[in-house]
This record gives sequence, structure tokens and C-alpha cells, in this order.
Amino acid sequence: MPLALLALTISAFAIGTTEFVIVGLIPTIAADLQTSLPSAGLLVSLYALSVAIGAPLLTALTGRVPRKTLLAGLMALFTVGNLIAWRSPGYESLIVARVLTGLAHGVFFSVGSVIATTLVPQEKAARAIATMFSGMTVAFVAGIPLGTFIGQHFGWRATFLVVALFGLIALVGALAFVPRRLAQAEPAPLARQLGALTQPRLLLVYAMTAVGYGGSLIAFTYMAPLLEQVAGFTPAQLSLVLVGYGVSVAFGNVWGGRLADRAGPVKALKRIFLLLALVLLALTVTVHIAWLAALTMLAWGAVAFGNVPALQVYVVQQARRFAPEAADVASGFNIAAFNLGVAGGASLGGLIVERAGVGHTPWIAAAVTLGAFGLTAFSGALDRRDGMPTRATEAAASAH
Repeated sequence: MPLALLALTISAFAIGTTEFVIVGLIPTIAADLQTSLPSAGLLVSLYALSVAIGAPLLTALTGRVPRKTLLAGLMALFTVGNLIAWRSPGYESLIVARVLTGLAHGVFFSVGSVIATTLVPQEKAARAIATMFSGMTVAFVAGIPLGTFIGQHFGWRATFLVVALFGLIALVGALAFVPRRLAQAEPAPLARQLGALTQPRLLLVYAMTAVGYGGSLIAFTYMAPLLEQVAGFTPAQLSLVLVGYGVSVAFGNVWGGRLADRAGPVKALKRIFLLLALVLLALTVTVHIAWLAALTMLAWGAVAFGNVPALQVYVVQQARRFAPEAADVASGFNIAAFNLGVAGGASLGGLIVERAGVGHTPWIAAAVTLGAFGLTAFSGALDRRDGMPTRATEAAASAH
């Protein structure tokens, strides 16, 4: 592995950790800052909105900035944002910190994938991207549980200090190992980039992404209070459950990618959304019995993010057919759709917690996820009507 690619992977690990470690710390932050659980959960929504808005806008505005300079600047912004969170005296400054790190997150994954492909021979480009994104997987397996453990035992601010240190390591790695002169394509005109937002079939995929991803976040955002207040887990037990959940997520991502290759993205998404809805519905019942709740959490992890590979493959497949002039940015808008889903799901979860109680989040998340299943079935029916290939490999062949 090129050392520059390792630096990108460490960056992805730090960014993945800081995005979702807040989930395990929501009860701790709410108690320390004397705010409500929904207000603490808003920190997830605001971060995601920063990613969704900042990614396409800042990527377009920084299109001519040298890639190494941009990467170093992003990791510096990320590190500063986490240091602000570490020294945050109150809720308002913590919001500022989350917005800053969210802006860095959005642009990093837009340009990081491109940088990764320039560091290796062309035939290894896909593996380079997978290696970089493995940092996100490791964040679920190790970063989020470890950050939760640190926050529970040394204070939530200490978690952000540790994440800032990882950001500093990634910054030094980028400065030391990323080549100064990287190949850089001419940025596409803004009108061309916005073309991906004018095609109804692409908008349908973005809706699938936002609703499908956001549905799970209704319950995921309030996972910690759900398991502590309803299932009766102690903070130490919660950390262990998060480790198991993260390992399950890692296996689920691999399984989801293979399923999408084998069955095609639409069939894969229908199965995953249906399984996810069933698991969330089951959690409504099993959360009242600790050992059953723990087993359900493992099942949830296996399907929670397994939809990501299929959604990314599907949006590229649809873009090549309906907006080939904007295919290169369609995937980026799908990342924005993911984060709009995170923001919407976390916000809706906050309303549910405030109005009905945290115990109602799983079954409502299941109902919203069934909505994503319906959108996917509708999109698949349109594909069959138009005679579109069903598998990713067939779509790739028809594109050449």
C-alpha cells in the first residue's frame, strides 16, 4: 500500500469516527450540557446537513485548488473542528465544531476517491478506493466503540481530542507522502453538475437513498438511550454492544456488495430494505429483554449499511443512461442524499423521542424503511419497462 493511500485511509477512519461517535455519547453530552436528548441528537443532523450542502458546493468551488493542498487544508479544518469540540464550553460552540468538521467530511470523500485512484496503477483503482473506505469500516468496528468508551470514562470532550490527534496524523501523512503534482481534471461547469438534479430517474434514486438511509437513522441516532433506558444496559455493556454492532456492519457491507454484484442493485436493495425493516420492527419487542436486544443489534448491523454499495452502483448505472454528461458528479450528489437522510432521520427521531418516547423509534424507523422498499420496487418496475439491464455487470457491458 502506498503511504499516501494509508494517509487517506487514516483520514477516512478519523472522519467516520467523528461522524457517528456522537451516537454513543448522546446521553453523556445531554447530561453534561444540561440539554434534552433531541437537542443532543441535533448534533447528528447538523453535521449531516453540513456534509450534504458543503460537499457539492465546496467541491465545485475548490475544483482548481491543487489536490495535495486541498487535502491538507481539509484535514487541518477537520482537526481544528475537533479541537473546538474538545474545548467547547457549551452547546453552541459544539454546534460550530460539528459544522466545521462536516464541511471537511463532504469535500474529503469527493476528492479523496479521485486522489486514491491516481496513487496506483489503473487496474488497481477500485481496490484503492475500497482500501480508503475501509477506514470507515474500521471506524464502526473500533473507532466508535473506543470513542464511546473514552467519552464515558474521561468525558465526552476527551473523545474529540483523540479524534483530533488522528486528524493531525492524517494531516502530517498527507503533507509527507501525497505527491505534490497529482493529475487533476478540469472541473465541470456548474450547469453540467446540476444536470444530475434535473433527471426524474436520478431523483428517484436519491429519494431511495435518503429515505432508506434516513429510516434507519431514526433509531440509530438514539441507540444509546434506547439500550440504556429500555434494555437496561450499563455504559460499559453499551460499549461492548457497539463493538459487536460494528463487526456486524463490516460483514454486512461485504455481503451487500456481493449481493449487488450477483443479483443486481434493485433486487439487492429490495432484500436489504425488507430485512432492515423486519429487524427494526423486531427490535421494538426485543429491546425489553437485554440478551434478545443484543442479538437483534447484531442482526441490525448486518443490514444497516449493506445498502450503500448497491445504492452507489445503481446511481452510476442510472446516470450513465439518463444523464451521461453528469455521470461523474451523480455519485457525489448521492453522497449528499445519504447525509440528507441522516439529517432527516436524526431530526425525526428527536421529535419522536420528545413527543412519544425513545421506545417508539424502532417501529417508526421500520415503517420509513418500508417506504424505501416501495420506491425501490417502483424504480425497478420502470427499469423493466424500459428494458434496462438488471445486474451491474450487464449495465457496465451495455455502457461500452
